Amino acid sequence: MVVAETGGDMAQFASAQCLASWIGVCPGQNESAGVNRSGRTRPGNKNLKRLLGIAAMVAIRKRDSYLGVFFRRLAARRGGKRALVAVMHKLAIAIWHVLHDHAPYRELGADHFTRRDPERAMRRMIKEANSLGLTIRFEPIAA
Repeated sequence: MVVAETGGDMAQFASAQCLASWIGVCPGQNESAGVNRSGRTRPGNKNLKRLLGIAAMVAIRKRDSYLGVFFRRLAARRGGKRALVAVMHKLAIAIWHVLHDHAPYRELGADHFTRRDPERAMRRMIKEANSLGLTIRFEPIAA
């Protein structure tokens, strides 16, 4: 469906963000005098937006995937609908890279955020244990 709607040639889109904007899943921005108002997504290609919505809902159901973890992290702070649009945006960017670079999709994995910032993961675990009245001590593994 993506190839049918776009023609398959990603040269007409200068970047992945341009494709996301054309589809209508780019984040909206409405700020005036330092006050953020509702940033609605722009009207774009309805067929691709509907398709990305369905694909995003399927992707977030998988517990051990990057997109599922990304959705849950964002939904805790911003809400489910905004997080779903953010997953749709990530899928649009991935589609552009797959079709533009002729490279296969590479799943980052559920532990991507833990590998990216392990100190943050340790702080989170300590905070959760302290809220339960427990104490945790981390020691490096001797190789």
